[in-house]
Amino acid sequence: MTWPSVTIEQYNTFSSSPDGVENTLLFVGNAQNNKGKVLPVNANSDLDELLGTNASPLKNFLQSALTNAGQNAFFYVAVLPEAGKGKEATPACQVWQNAILAAQETVSVEGVVITEPVSTKDDINAIQALRQTIINKYQRRIWFILTIAANDNSKTWAEYVAELTTLQKGIAAPQVMLVPEIFGFEPGVLAGRLCNSAVTIADSPARVATGSLSALKTTERPKDSAGQAIDLATLQALATARYSVPMWYADYDGLYWADGVTLEVEGGDYNVIEHVRIADKVARRVRLMAIPKIADRSLNSTPGSIAAHETLFARPLRAMAKSSQINGITFPGEVKSPQKGDVAITWQDEKTVSISIVVRPYACPKTIKVGIQLDKSLEEKA
Repeated sequence: MTWPSVTIEQYNTFSSSPDGVENTLLFVGNAQNNKGKVLPVNANSDLDELLGTNASPLKNFLQSALTNAGQNAFFYVAVLPEAGKGKEATPACQVWQNAILAAQETVSVEGVVITEPVSTKDDINAIQALRQTIINKYQRRIWFILTIAANDNSKTWAEYVAELTTLQKGIAAPQVMLVPEIFGFEPGVLAGRLCNSAVTIADSPARVATGSLSALKTTERPKDSAGQAIDLATLQALATARYSVPMWYADYDGLYWADGVTLEVEGGDYNVIEHVRIADKVARRVRLMAIPKIADRSLNSTPGSIAAHETLFARPLRAMAKSSQINGITFPGEVKSPQKGDVAITWQDEKTVSISIVVRPYACPKTIKVGIQLDKSLEEKA
């Protein structure tokens, strides 16, 4: 005998889009108020109330970031605790690291801006190592903007370039950007430009159509110890030495950004920040898709399952590849659409599967060459 019945089960296919942390940054630095706390900040926040009325790099950079990020900007702030004295004093870099790690317990962000100046190779290497620590502990991928102190008028521009060239020489840190204060507040300006909702994470901060830089401390060209104003040659030398700096174009109004340069090794894939950001985004999305597949026998070594899951794990690439059209102009997606073979699944043994994913960024012109020729023929062409 069979007893008549109907059984209904609800299945979770994990097909919804996850909330992204892209364009959400953590600013780390000293402030008058809320020491040792992590605070959310948007354009409506009262920075005087949150951080105190005294000026500080943290407050200045944060305001510059909010201005350049535009509408719907949202960040977090980690205010450093009261500094110890004497033997109790903790090295500055360790204080930053402790604050960033502590913030991971309550917030998740795409990048971190350290507003206190970094001055040694050890500090830079420690920050790059911190990324790996955070990946190991939290499976989060974070890139960093580190502040480099301005020329204090005690050096010529040549001496300043030589000092900064030495500082970064030999360092391999593909998820770290060094941003010197030339005009002032550049780390905050760059952070806001990267998080502007009018562009995507695949867009370079060098994009001129985004508009000129806003909220720098000054737009007057600063001078060195010899009274010489900074010029484009000096900025280009800093960019060549892997620093992210502003620039300008002759006979074109406004200040713009040169490029989002990282401390990648020569010939590496992640020498600009937009490539770091798209690879990190794919990694975040794929991880969230892989977790529900643990011990799920629908992912197995049969040809049908492999083909189905290669299509499944290409989903983040397809979503990121979607373009939009505004007034007849096509704005490309963050990456190119996946091709056959861009996602490959290989079984290493009966319990271990390897998923390989190829991400294809768009080519983007940062050097444009134009050739012009004359046509001096007398006859009009039909």
